[in-house]
Amino acid sequence: MAVQVGYWLWIAFIATWNIAMIWTAKARSRGAAGLSLAYLAGYVVGFGLLFAAAFGRVGHLLPPGALTPLWTGGMAGDAALIAVEGVAFAFAWWARIHLGRLWSGMLTLRDGHRVVDTGPYRLVRHPIYTGFIGASWTLALLVATPAALVGAVVLTVVMTVKARTEEALLRREIGRNDYDAYARRTPMLVPFAPR
Repeated sequence: MAVQVGYWLWIAFIATWNIAMIWTAKARSRGAAGLSLAYLAGYVVGFGLLFAAAFGRVGHLLPPGALTPLWTGGMAGDAALIAVEGVAFAFAWWARIHLGRLWSGMLTLRDGHRVVDTGPYRLVRHPIYTGFIGASWTLALLVATPAALVGAVVLTVVMTVKARTEEALLRREIGRNDYDAYARRTPMLVPFAPR
């Protein structure tokens, strides 16, 4: 039951996240289309593996045992993971709302783009990715299959690389001095991590 709740939280999150895409400012510049396609491919692989157990008919595409749970959590452990998943989604939504019309899903600068260093952006430079990574890992630990764990690894790598690429774009477009000053005082993905 907890695994289904974990999946439904993701489905609700992705649905509302995509609906909110209409609430953005006009694009000023975009990153290379090839990079965006590479990130999209990484997301498809990562989320495909993370959700593979929910779609049993794709099991024949994976190695034997890829969808066999490695452990079963107790009721308290499952409830804790569901709670952490909810907190991760709330953190990502807080960041998205705080960023407002400057948000973009792919490497895009919006009109009026600037360094945002308040709200969740005071804790980490990429709170949306922090939320996505946290929610990915909580679902992977809940599902507990090798495929889901590898999916969480893939998503973590994709989002970390994408965050670094975004930072290069922001330094170039907004100004290295402003962004570097922000980066010196704020960790990239893990709150309170040493910089």
